[in-house]
Amino acid sequence: MTASTFTLGPLHHVQLAIPPGGEEACRAFWGGVLGMAEVAKPPVLAARGGCWFRSGALEVHLGVEEPFAPARKAHPGLLVEGLDALAAALARAEHPVTWDDGFPGHRRLYTADPFGNRLELLSPEQG
Repeated sequence: MTASTFTLGPLHHVQLAIPPGGEEACRAFWGGVLGMAEVAKPPVLAARGGCWFRSGALEVHLGVEEPFAPARKAHPGLLVEGLDALAAALARAEHPVTWDDGFPGHRRLYTADPFGNRLELLSPEQG
């Protein structure tokens, strides 16, 4: 099969690892700080732990991994409307906010979930 015979679509979801028992911290961060809705996992997958969240077309799956090690370099890059408001919400919730102007055409910042997984949040510059 060659690239001309298929088309890749938008992402269905991004999965990040969490430690065992981390679901409540995920709910506080992904649901509380980021305002995403929790999605019920299918029963066969719910038995493994973890949780899923959705906002618009974005879905984030948080899966239990043992031993757990946070993704400190690999990360999802999430487009955000209202980046300054989100940065303020992250700061109020005591999550790190590190602005980075090294991506032309975008404003961006880095933060981390409660377990140290890196997240890139960016917004196209206007004009």
